[in-house]
Amino acid sequence: MQRLEFRAMGCQMLVLVDSLNQVDELGHVPEWFENWEQALSRFRQDSELNQLNQHAGSPFHASETLWQVIQAALQAARASQGLVSPTTLPALEAAGYDRTFGSLEPDRVIQKPRWNMPDDWRAIECDESARTIYLPHGIRLDLGGVAKGWAADQAAQRLGVHAPALVNAGGDMAITRPQANGNAWTIGVADPSDPARNLATLMIDQGAVATSGRDYRRWQKNGVWQHHLIDPRTGLPAETDVITATVIAPTTLQAEVAAKTAFILGSIVGMRWLENAGLEGLLVLENGYVVYSHGLENYMELICQPMSEPMMS
Repeated sequence: MQRLEFRAMGCQMLVLVDSLNQVDELGHVPEWFENWEQALSRFRQDSELNQLNQHAGSPFHASETLWQVIQAALQAARASQGLVSPTTLPALEAAGYDRTFGSLEPDRVIQKPRWNMPDDWRAIECDESARTIYLPHGIRLDLGGVAKGWAADQAAQRLGVHAPALVNAGGDMAITRPQANGNAWTIGVADPSDPARNLATLMIDQGAVATSGRDYRRWQKNGVWQHHLIDPRTGLPAETDVITATVIAPTTLQAEVAAKTAFILGSIVGMRWLENAGLEGLLVLENGYVVYSHGLENYMELICQPMSEPMMS
């Protein structure tokens, strides 16, 4: 098993390639992520995304990477009925997430900027023939809701041509096919109260797993805990009984979007949404319970939390 670890997109990356032969492309993975981050990060002043945000009011010619990810972000908004929207940047800044997570200062007083309407993503205009994107004045984008999933899928596709591969982008995982010996990949679902301990073990042959939650990316503003998962209906960090949501889906991008949607909707409506979408998920709740879709049992080798049960829809 060939292994590569590095940091990108503000998190730890792990890449596994199951081959006895050297896969040369493995050494290029950090370079791929660096190029994608340079296009997609709002935290780099000279990124292509920030150039787009500064050109609101006029068409912007996008690179293939930025174009693809913005199309993915708009599709995510449609699929989630606007709950996972690329236009929440003003709300993230209002909550205090106006710089990289590692450089956030505790309990800063921040002037709240104007909050856009929850369906303002519909006003974004895209011309596929010219590959241009038009942002109306007042709309600025953050692609954090889709960029990691998209990048994990891209890297896994490139590596999967050569051998079975797993790409773990900060907990969002793309899996190309079973390991070389035919076994499924073993994926642990971490306990948000004790990340060193797994609540469950999933066996995944192919597809993706993603987790969203408020257990890690959180901070205080004016003495109140904030987190990075914004509910576009309010412009505030989502108020939900879910601490973390883990979803299995065909692609990491789909899993990432679905996990955020289920998190924002809360345990009852969120689990119903997942099952209606044909997806499997596991939700860790504030009260200590772990609830999961009935179909998740087909993937679970072990569940370690005593107060766990399938969610009744």
